[in-house]
Amino acid sequence: MPQENRKRGKKHKKSEKQQEETFSSFQEPAPEQNESWIIPAAKPDADLEAPFGYVDADIKAYFRNVDEQLRNWQQDGTSVDQGDEVDPNEERRIFFLAALSEMSGNEKQLATDPDCSVILERMIHSMDDFVRRVFIDSLTGSFNILLKHRFASHVCQTLFTTANATVSRESRGFIATQTNADKGELRTLTRLLLDICEEIRPDLPALIMDSFASHALRAMLLLLAPTIPLCTENSAIMRSKKSSVWKAKQGAMKPLFGIDSDSTAARRAAPQEHLVAARSLVDTLRNQMDANEVRSLAANTVASPTLQIFLEIEAQVGNTIDNDSLLDRVLFGLVSHANKDPDAPLEASDYVVTLFRDTTASHLLEVAMRCCKGTQFDLFWSTYLKGKFSRLSVHPVANFAIARALGMSNSDQLLEALSELQGSWSKMLKDGRIGVLKAAVERSAVSEMALKETIKVKTCKLLYESILTPDRQCAQLFNSPKPWKIRSALSLAYSKPSESTDTHSDASKSEHKRRHGLESNVQGALLLQSMLRLPHPHNALPIESIRSLPIEGLLHLAHNPTSSRVLDVFLEAASVPFPAKRGLVMSFIGHYHMLVDDRIGSRVGDRCWNFADPYLKEKIARSLIPQEQFLTASYYGKFFARNLNLYLLQKRPQEWKDAQARKKTTLSATHSAKIGESKVEEAAAPSNAVDAPITPERKTKRKRTDVEDEISAVFDTALGKKVKKGSAKSISPSTRILDATPNDLDGIMDAIKRAPSTEKSTHGKKQKS
Repeated sequence: MPQENRKRGKKHKKSEKQQEETFSSFQEPAPEQNESWIIPAAKPDADLEAPFGYVDADIKAYFRNVDEQLRNWQQDGTSVDQGDEVDPNEERRIFFLAALSEMSGNEKQLATDPDCSVILERMIHSMDDFVRRVFIDSLTGSFNILLKHRFASHVCQTLFTTANATVSRESRGFIATQTNADKGELRTLTRLLLDICEEIRPDLPALIMDSFASHALRAMLLLLAPTIPLCTENSAIMRSKKSSVWKAKQGAMKPLFGIDSDSTAARRAAPQEHLVAARSLVDTLRNQMDANEVRSLAANTVASPTLQIFLEIEAQVGNTIDNDSLLDRVLFGLVSHANKDPDAPLEASDYVVTLFRDTTASHLLEVAMRCCKGTQFDLFWSTYLKGKFSRLSVHPVANFAIARALGMSNSDQLLEALSELQGSWSKMLKDGRIGVLKAAVERSAVSEMALKETIKVKTCKLLYESILTPDRQCAQLFNSPKPWKIRSALSLAYSKPSESTDTHSDASKSEHKRRHGLESNVQGALLLQSMLRLPHPHNALPIESIRSLPIEGLLHLAHNPTSSRVLDVFLEAASVPFPAKRGLVMSFIGHYHMLVDDRIGSRVGDRCWNFADPYLKEKIARSLIPQEQFLTASYYGKFFARNLNLYLLQKRPQEWKDAQARKKTTLSATHSAKIGESKVEEAAAPSNAVDAPITPERKTKRKRTDVEDEISAVFDTALGKKVKKGSAKSISPSTRILDATPNDLDGIMDAIKRAPSTEKSTHGKKQKS
């Protein structure tokens, strides 16, 4: 028997009451009747699998064809070329409108179908504002059932996620109007969300605990409050790793018509009505669940992420200072004690201490610490953190919460923590848990708060005493006379050399591992970046460490995808002195062809080129003239060679210098313009799939701007420049000759004879035209 394809999510188990009803329906046959002892199996509960009925077989077959066509278009990403005078998206629009008309009236059945629910998710990405409102309006009244359904919950989640752009446009006054007034007035999406909140309010605790409804509820809460930190900090709060892998297997899901590219949707401010609705949901949760029930959600893998969002919303609306708030319940009465007497000591709760070491609850504790304000955080610090840093910082789970606490500390608290952690740095480095060390460095580098100079000095001293130990292995690898400096710059970015010599295991590793046997260390590279961002002269040691590396060591750093970020920060950080950056760029001179002959190294080479001034660019370019053939043959180096334009440098050096100066000015102006545009919201009207078609941007070929085509100039002189009319294509010079009259041909030949001769180089040979 073939194995059944696994469906999304988990099946709902029947409750005890339903099982008792099922067993009670079985009746034993009477003894006088000679019936078979075999009892037929009970049919599955249709209310759980298809609460709104099953989809017709013909409709399901039609939507399979729709899914195949949409998948091809979304993976292709280009418009269908049907001529210049025809809309290239017209075929897609007609096809999409036909699918929408077939979907009308069957939305709920399609959403609960195991095959058609994914097709609906694919179609939602291409819906315009009006169609999306119609679709949500058809589902209202049934969201309590849809959110708990195995397949419809994912449809709701995708619907809430894509509705962000529509709400953004409606908040700016752009509302799509309906074309048919006979069906009544269609509510805006802003109003529909308020009605959905009222609909799910009675079942809110059950939705939080439900494995299917929880993730859809998170998407709706983030739609109501899009400015909370969890919207940008933790994207994994929306989907688990297993769900993300399953989603990736479904292919690209993106708009067919480019209708949801609203740049202001991500940073929009929530409407006041939505904030009021979110606050009412928080109050509902407080009223329907007592303190013990709220605390039981902390370690629940399903409910804990949703509770984190509720805490963020409560902090945004300003309710965290109230007694018996959600934050007060999670921290076991800390808020009430801070309101009553903040100076009095608070007895530590065993429940809060347990949150530090729980894998799931520690995330909730980090959010709770971030929601604490003023005296609340000071009381939390003195009760649960003071005197416990050395033990919690080396814990595999609790160290993340300690790093979060250090990021919120003030001057006195940071000094206190550093004193306690003085003997724990070496163990943290040995175990690879340097998040606390990185948080201490980043906090000491903050300039907005009035930090004492002794904090920076003490942080650097403790840091350097922990990492500056001789490393003979690194010294022998790079033949460096300063092994203690190599330790600080290299051993943080790399872990121990790989001991595996198996060819099968090496084949699965990256090119860098196979060459050098070193495994990149992400945490070490991040720590080194934080050290470089320290104010000068506290970052002098990592700067000198990198500068002291030989060219082999620099190429090792530049060719690794993890350690190359250290060089990026070296060139971008404002705290790194300009002479040090210039020295790093100049140290690659003579070896740039080796630097850019790599996927990662070419990106580092581009950063060095963008940093250099025109004089330094000329020096770099002239050093690469002997390596021009090598760069042309390199798969990655040829892209770097395009920026250099070595041919123009050799033939007309002054023109090359002027071009580089203009390019640098243009890039600076473009960067400033982009910053200005990001501050101004784009007031773009919402598009409609029928009335206002939008054509996606086409990729245009890069035009030549350095040397003008002399032959085209000759034809323009003889015939005059031709203006494109409508959507006509540009006419080439050969076409002009074929279409020209005899008189025009005589003029062309005379113009060619009078034109001055020019020389062009083609593969080293001179030709006259």
